[in-house]
Amino acid sequence: MYDVAARAGVSTATVSFAFSQPGRVKQSTRELVLATAAAIGYVPSASARGLAKGTAGAIGLYSFDYQLDPGEADLRHFPLYVDVVQRGVQLECRRRGYALMLGAGHKDGDLPAVIDIAGRVDGLIAFAGSAPSEAIIQVSKRIPVVELGSGIAGDDVHTVAVDNRTGMTELTEHLLQVHGFRRFVYLGQSRLPEFSSRYDGFAAALTTAGLPVPEPAHSQPGEDAGTESVVRGYLDELPDVFVCSTDQEALVAIDTLVAAGIDVPGQVAVTGFDGILAGQFATPRLTTVRQPMEEIGRSAVRILAGLLDGTAQPDPAQLHAPFVLGTSCGC
Repeated sequence: MYDVAARAGVSTATVSFAFSQPGRVKQSTRELVLATAAAIGYVPSASARGLAKGTAGAIGLYSFDYQLDPGEADLRHFPLYVDVVQRGVQLECRRRGYALMLGAGHKDGDLPAVIDIAGRVDGLIAFAGSAPSEAIIQVSKRIPVVELGSGIAGDDVHTVAVDNRTGMTELTEHLLQVHGFRRFVYLGQSRLPEFSSRYDGFAAALTTAGLPVPEPAHSQPGEDAGTESVVRGYLDELPDVFVCSTDQEALVAIDTLVAAGIDVPGQVAVTGFDGILAGQFATPRLTTVRQPMEEIGRSAVRILAGLLDGTAQPDPAQLHAPFVLGTSCGC
Protein backbone atom coordinates (compact mmCIF):
# COMPACT_ATOMS: atom_id res chain seq x y z
CA MET A 1 0.00 0.00 0.00
CA TYR A 2 2.87 2.37 0.81
CA ASP A 3 4.42 1.66 -2.61
CA VAL A 4 1.11 2.46 -4.38
CA ALA A 5 0.68 5.64 -2.37
CA ALA A 6 4.24 6.80 -3.09
CA ARG A 7 4.01 6.12 -6.84
CA ALA A 8 0.55 7.69 -7.18
CA GLY A 9 1.42 10.68 -5.01
CA VAL A 10 -1.48 10.12 -2.58
CA SER A 11 -1.88 9.10 1.05
CA THR A 12 -2.20 5.50 2.19
CA ALA A 13 -5.70 6.36 3.42
CA THR A 14 -6.64 7.37 -0.13
CA VAL A 15 -5.34 4.04 -1.42
CA SER A 16 -7.44 2.24 1.19
CA PHE A 17 -10.56 4.24 0.33
CA ALA A 18 -10.03 3.67 -3.41
CA PHE A 19 -10.45 -0.07 -2.83
CA SER A 20 -12.87 -0.28 0.09
CA GLN A 21 -14.91 2.96 -0.05
CA PRO A 22 -14.60 4.36 -3.58
CA GLY A 23 -17.30 6.96 -2.96
CA ARG A 24 -14.91 8.83 -0.68
CA VAL A 25 -12.35 9.64 -3.42
CA LYS A 26 -12.63 11.46 -6.74
CA GLN A 27 -13.10 9.20 -9.76
CA SER A 28 -9.89 10.47 -11.36
CA THR A 29 -7.94 9.76 -8.17
CA ARG A 30 -9.40 6.27 -7.88
CA GLU A 31 -8.51 5.50 -11.49
CA LEU A 32 -4.94 6.65 -10.81
CA VAL A 33 -4.68 4.46 -7.70
CA LEU A 34 -6.09 1.39 -9.46
CA ALA A 35 -3.78 1.87 -12.46
CA THR A 36 -0.76 2.23 -10.17
CA ALA A 37 -1.77 -0.85 -8.18
CA ALA A 38 -2.15 -2.86 -11.37
CA ALA A 39 1.25 -1.69 -12.62
CA ILE A 40 3.08 -3.01 -9.53
CA GLY A 41 0.84 -6.03 -8.92
CA TYR A 42 -0.64 -4.85 -5.62
CA VAL A 43 -3.59 -6.85 -4.24
CA PRO A 44 -5.32 -5.69 -1.02
CA SER A 45 -4.95 -8.17 1.85
CA ALA A 46 -8.30 -9.50 2.99
CA SER A 47 -6.60 -10.86 6.11
CA ALA A 48 -5.27 -7.44 7.05
CA ARG A 49 -8.64 -5.85 6.37
CA GLY A 50 -10.28 -8.49 8.54
CA LEU A 51 -7.89 -7.77 11.40
CA ALA A 52 -8.71 -4.07 11.17
CA LYS A 53 -12.47 -4.60 11.09
CA GLY A 54 -12.66 -7.67 13.30
CA THR A 55 -14.49 -9.58 10.56
CA ALA A 56 -13.56 -11.90 7.70
CA GLY A 57 -15.90 -10.31 5.14
CA ALA A 58 -16.84 -13.82 4.06
CA ILE A 59 -19.76 -16.22 4.29
CA GLY A 60 -19.42 -20.00 4.24
CA LEU A 61 -21.66 -22.46 2.38
CA TYR A 62 -21.50 -26.05 3.55
CA SER A 63 -22.90 -28.58 1.11
CA PHE A 64 -23.01 -32.30 0.38
CA ASP A 65 -19.90 -34.13 -0.78
CA TYR A 66 -21.23 -36.02 -3.79
CA GLN A 67 -17.86 -37.46 -4.84
CA LEU A 68 -19.37 -38.19 -8.25
CA ASP A 69 -17.43 -40.49 -10.54
CA PRO A 70 -17.34 -38.79 -13.99
CA GLY A 71 -17.64 -42.22 -15.57
CA GLU A 72 -20.85 -42.96 -13.68
CA ALA A 73 -22.53 -39.56 -13.18
CA ASP A 74 -25.32 -38.72 -15.60
CA LEU A 75 -24.25 -35.27 -16.75
CA ARG A 76 -27.67 -34.67 -18.31
CA HIS A 77 -29.01 -34.09 -14.80
CA PHE A 78 -26.81 -31.08 -14.08
CA PRO A 79 -27.18 -28.45 -12.72
CA LEU A 80 -28.70 -30.11 -9.67
CA TYR A 81 -30.84 -28.52 -6.95
CA VAL A 82 -27.73 -27.86 -4.85
CA ASP A 83 -25.98 -26.16 -7.76
CA VAL A 84 -28.81 -23.69 -8.42
CA VAL A 85 -29.18 -22.86 -4.71
CA GLN A 86 -25.43 -22.23 -4.58
CA ARG A 87 -25.79 -19.91 -7.56
CA GLY A 88 -28.34 -17.88 -5.60
CA VAL A 89 -25.92 -17.67 -2.65
CA GLN A 90 -23.13 -16.52 -4.98
CA LEU A 91 -25.24 -13.83 -6.62
CA GLU A 92 -26.45 -12.36 -3.33
CA CYS A 93 -22.94 -12.48 -1.81
CA ARG A 94 -21.61 -10.62 -4.83
CA ARG A 95 -24.36 -8.02 -4.57
CA ARG A 96 -23.60 -7.41 -0.90
CA GLY A 97 -19.81 -7.51 -1.15
CA TYR A 98 -19.20 -10.78 0.70
CA ALA A 99 -16.60 -13.33 -0.29
CA LEU A 100 -17.92 -16.90 -0.38
CA MET A 101 -16.13 -19.96 0.97
CA LEU A 102 -17.42 -23.39 -0.09
CA GLY A 103 -17.02 -26.51 2.01
CA ALA A 104 -18.22 -30.10 1.91
CA GLY A 105 -17.45 -33.60 3.01
CA HIS A 106 -15.13 -34.85 5.70
CA LYS A 107 -11.82 -33.71 7.09
CA ASP A 108 -9.09 -35.95 8.44
CA GLY A 109 -8.69 -35.65 12.19
CA ASP A 110 -11.08 -34.97 15.04
CA LEU A 111 -12.38 -31.59 13.88
CA PRO A 112 -15.52 -31.81 11.66
CA ALA A 113 -15.05 -30.04 8.34
CA VAL A 114 -18.01 -27.74 8.93
CA ILE A 115 -16.37 -26.39 12.10
CA ASP A 116 -13.12 -25.84 10.22
CA ILE A 117 -14.99 -23.79 7.58
CA ALA A 118 -16.92 -21.89 10.25
CA GLY A 119 -13.67 -20.72 11.84
CA ARG A 120 -12.81 -18.76 8.69
CA VAL A 121 -16.08 -16.90 8.02
CA ASP A 122 -18.51 -14.41 9.62
CA GLY A 123 -21.62 -16.53 9.02
CA LEU A 124 -22.48 -20.00 7.75
CA ILE A 125 -25.14 -21.45 5.42
CA ALA A 126 -25.58 -25.22 5.53
CA PHE A 127 -27.82 -27.60 3.59
CA ALA A 128 -30.01 -29.64 5.92
CA GLY A 129 -28.39 -33.01 6.52
CA SER A 130 -24.99 -32.01 5.14
CA ALA A 131 -23.30 -31.97 8.56
CA PRO A 132 -23.97 -33.47 12.00
CA SER A 133 -26.62 -31.54 13.94
CA GLU A 134 -24.30 -31.30 16.94
CA ALA A 135 -21.65 -29.57 14.84
CA ILE A 136 -24.13 -27.08 13.38
CA ILE A 137 -25.44 -26.21 16.84
CA GLN A 138 -21.87 -25.83 18.09
CA VAL A 139 -21.08 -23.40 15.26
CA SER A 140 -24.29 -21.43 15.89
CA LYS A 141 -23.06 -20.54 19.38
CA ARG A 142 -20.24 -18.53 17.83
CA ILE A 143 -21.42 -17.19 14.46
CA PRO A 144 -24.83 -16.80 12.76
CA VAL A 145 -26.01 -19.97 11.01
CA VAL A 146 -28.77 -20.43 8.42
CA GLU A 147 -29.90 -23.93 7.54
CA LEU A 148 -31.45 -24.64 4.15
CA GLY A 149 -34.31 -26.85 5.24
CA SER A 150 -35.70 -27.59 8.66
CA GLY A 151 -33.62 -30.38 10.10
CA ILE A 152 -32.32 -28.82 13.33
CA ALA A 153 -34.30 -27.52 16.28
CA GLY A 154 -31.98 -24.93 17.76
CA ASP A 155 -32.69 -21.41 19.01
CA ASP A 156 -29.55 -20.07 17.32
CA VAL A 157 -30.07 -21.80 13.95
CA HIS A 158 -32.11 -19.82 11.43
CA THR A 159 -34.00 -21.47 8.60
CA VAL A 160 -34.98 -21.04 4.97
CA ALA A 161 -37.80 -23.52 4.46
CA VAL A 162 -39.90 -24.46 1.43
CA ASP A 163 -43.52 -25.64 1.54
CA ASN A 164 -42.77 -29.09 0.14
CA ARG A 165 -45.99 -30.62 1.47
CA THR A 166 -48.43 -28.37 -0.37
CA GLY A 167 -46.61 -28.74 -3.68
CA MET A 168 -46.65 -32.53 -3.49
CA THR A 169 -50.30 -32.54 -2.40
CA GLU A 170 -51.27 -30.46 -5.44
CA LEU A 171 -49.32 -32.73 -7.78
CA THR A 172 -50.90 -35.89 -6.32
CA GLU A 173 -54.40 -34.36 -6.49
CA HIS A 174 -53.81 -33.70 -10.20
CA LEU A 175 -52.90 -37.35 -10.75
CA LEU A 176 -56.02 -38.46 -8.89
CA GLN A 177 -58.57 -36.02 -10.27
CA VAL A 178 -57.40 -35.40 -13.84
CA HIS A 179 -55.95 -38.80 -14.70
CA GLY A 180 -57.95 -41.00 -12.37
CA PHE A 181 -54.87 -42.91 -11.21
CA ARG A 182 -55.43 -45.37 -8.37
CA ARG A 183 -52.27 -47.52 -8.26
CA PHE A 184 -49.37 -45.45 -6.94
CA VAL A 185 -45.71 -46.16 -6.19
CA TYR A 186 -43.85 -43.53 -4.17
CA LEU A 187 -40.15 -43.58 -4.99
CA GLY A 188 -37.92 -41.94 -2.39
CA GLN A 189 -37.00 -41.73 1.29
CA SER A 190 -38.15 -39.73 4.28
CA ARG A 191 -34.96 -39.43 6.34
CA LEU A 192 -34.72 -35.63 6.07
CA PRO A 193 -37.60 -33.29 7.00
CA GLU A 194 -37.96 -31.96 3.44
CA PHE A 195 -38.42 -35.47 2.07
CA SER A 196 -40.71 -36.39 4.92
CA SER A 197 -42.99 -33.43 4.18
CA ARG A 198 -43.15 -34.40 0.50
CA TYR A 199 -44.28 -37.88 1.43
CA ASP A 200 -46.77 -36.40 3.92
CA GLY A 201 -48.30 -34.29 1.13
CA PHE A 202 -48.56 -37.36 -1.10
CA ALA A 203 -50.15 -39.37 1.72
CA ALA A 204 -52.62 -36.62 2.59
CA ALA A 205 -53.96 -36.51 -0.98
CA LEU A 206 -54.43 -40.29 -1.15
CA THR A 207 -56.07 -40.40 2.28
CA THR A 208 -58.54 -37.69 1.27
CA ALA A 209 -59.35 -39.73 -1.84
CA GLY A 210 -59.99 -42.82 0.32
CA LEU A 211 -57.04 -44.75 -1.10
CA PRO A 212 -54.42 -46.77 0.79
CA VAL A 213 -51.06 -45.03 1.19
CA PRO A 214 -48.11 -47.16 0.01
CA GLU A 215 -44.86 -47.15 1.93
CA PRO A 216 -42.00 -45.42 0.08
CA ALA A 217 -40.04 -47.66 -2.26
CA HIS A 218 -36.57 -46.79 -0.97
CA SER A 219 -34.48 -44.69 -3.32
CA GLN A 220 -32.05 -41.77 -2.99
CA PRO A 221 -31.03 -39.07 -5.46
CA GLY A 222 -27.58 -39.70 -6.86
CA GLU A 223 -27.74 -43.45 -6.25
CA ASP A 224 -28.90 -44.30 -9.75
CA ALA A 225 -28.19 -48.04 -9.59
CA GLY A 226 -30.43 -48.40 -6.55
CA THR A 227 -33.24 -46.44 -8.21
CA GLU A 228 -32.97 -48.54 -11.37
CA SER A 229 -33.17 -51.74 -9.32
CA VAL A 230 -36.30 -50.59 -7.51
CA VAL A 231 -38.05 -49.58 -10.74
CA ARG A 232 -37.16 -52.88 -12.44
CA GLY A 233 -38.88 -54.66 -9.57
CA TYR A 234 -42.21 -53.25 -10.82
CA LEU A 235 -41.83 -54.13 -14.51
CA ASP A 236 -44.02 -57.23 -14.28
CA GLU A 237 -46.84 -55.38 -12.56
CA LEU A 238 -46.74 -51.69 -13.38
CA PRO A 239 -48.50 -49.09 -11.25
CA ASP A 240 -50.41 -46.22 -12.84
CA VAL A 241 -47.70 -43.79 -11.81
CA PHE A 242 -44.32 -43.50 -10.10
CA VAL A 243 -44.37 -40.42 -7.84
CA CYS A 244 -40.71 -39.59 -7.19
CA SER A 245 -39.33 -37.47 -4.38
CA THR A 246 -36.79 -35.76 -6.69
CA ASP A 247 -36.37 -35.04 -10.38
CA GLN A 248 -33.10 -36.99 -10.39
CA GLU A 249 -34.89 -40.16 -9.39
CA ALA A 250 -37.75 -39.47 -11.81
CA LEU A 251 -35.36 -39.12 -14.75
CA VAL A 252 -33.61 -42.37 -13.81
CA ALA A 253 -37.02 -44.06 -13.54
CA ILE A 254 -38.00 -42.86 -17.02
CA ASP A 255 -34.71 -44.09 -18.52
CA THR A 256 -35.15 -47.48 -16.85
CA LEU A 257 -38.71 -47.88 -18.08
CA VAL A 258 -37.92 -46.79 -21.63
CA ALA A 259 -34.92 -49.15 -21.74
CA ALA A 260 -37.32 -51.98 -20.83
CA GLY A 261 -39.57 -51.09 -23.77
CA ILE A 262 -42.27 -49.39 -21.68
CA ASP A 263 -43.91 -46.24 -22.97
CA VAL A 264 -43.88 -43.22 -20.63
CA PRO A 265 -46.51 -41.89 -20.12
CA GLY A 266 -48.52 -44.23 -22.37
CA GLN A 267 -48.20 -47.25 -20.09
CA VAL A 268 -47.06 -45.63 -16.85
CA ALA A 269 -46.69 -42.02 -15.73
CA VAL A 270 -43.72 -40.56 -13.82
CA THR A 271 -43.50 -37.33 -11.80
CA GLY A 272 -40.66 -35.60 -9.96
CA PHE A 273 -39.90 -32.85 -7.48
CA ASP A 274 -37.40 -29.92 -7.56
CA GLY A 275 -37.72 -28.46 -11.05
CA ILE A 276 -34.12 -28.95 -12.23
CA LEU A 277 -33.29 -27.86 -15.76
CA ALA A 278 -32.88 -31.41 -17.05
CA GLY A 279 -36.54 -32.15 -16.37
CA GLN A 280 -37.64 -29.31 -18.65
CA PHE A 281 -35.66 -30.75 -21.57
CA ALA A 282 -36.43 -34.42 -20.92
CA THR A 283 -38.64 -36.45 -23.25
CA PRO A 284 -41.34 -36.56 -22.03
CA ARG A 285 -41.07 -33.21 -20.23
CA LEU A 286 -41.22 -33.84 -16.50
CA THR A 287 -44.31 -33.00 -14.45
CA THR A 288 -42.87 -31.81 -11.15
CA VAL A 289 -42.95 -29.37 -8.24
CA ARG A 290 -40.52 -26.50 -8.79
CA GLN A 291 -38.55 -25.27 -5.82
CA PRO A 292 -37.48 -21.57 -5.85
CA MET A 293 -33.86 -22.68 -5.79
CA GLU A 294 -32.09 -19.41 -6.51
CA GLU A 295 -34.35 -17.56 -4.07
CA ILE A 296 -33.50 -20.11 -1.35
CA GLY A 297 -29.83 -19.18 -1.68
CA ARG A 298 -30.48 -15.44 -1.82
CA SER A 299 -32.80 -15.59 1.20
CA ALA A 300 -30.13 -17.31 3.27
CA VAL A 301 -27.59 -14.58 2.52
CA ARG A 302 -30.14 -11.86 3.30
CA ILE A 303 -30.81 -13.45 6.71
CA LEU A 304 -27.09 -13.64 7.49
CA ALA A 305 -26.49 -10.08 6.32
CA GLY A 306 -29.21 -8.83 8.67
CA LEU A 307 -27.78 -10.78 11.58
CA LEU A 308 -24.28 -9.45 10.87
CA ASP A 309 -25.20 -5.78 10.44
CA GLY A 310 -27.81 -5.62 13.21
CA THR A 311 -30.88 -5.28 10.96
CA ALA A 312 -32.15 -8.85 11.47
CA GLN A 313 -35.79 -9.60 10.70
CA PRO A 314 -37.81 -12.73 11.57
CA ASP A 315 -37.00 -15.72 9.35
CA PRO A 316 -39.14 -15.69 6.20
CA ALA A 317 -42.27 -17.80 5.91
CA GLN A 318 -42.05 -21.03 3.95
CA LEU A 319 -41.29 -20.32 0.30
CA HIS A 320 -43.87 -21.46 -2.24
CA ALA A 321 -43.07 -24.42 -4.50
CA PRO A 322 -45.57 -24.52 -7.38
CA PHE A 323 -46.83 -27.64 -9.14
CA VAL A 324 -45.57 -27.46 -12.75
CA LEU A 325 -47.33 -29.41 -15.47
CA GLY A 326 -45.24 -31.32 -17.99
CA THR A 327 -46.11 -34.29 -20.21
CA SER A 328 -44.68 -37.19 -18.20
CA CYS A 329 -47.98 -37.52 -16.27
CA GLY A 330 -49.95 -38.03 -19.50
CA CYS A 331 -51.07 -34.45 -20.11
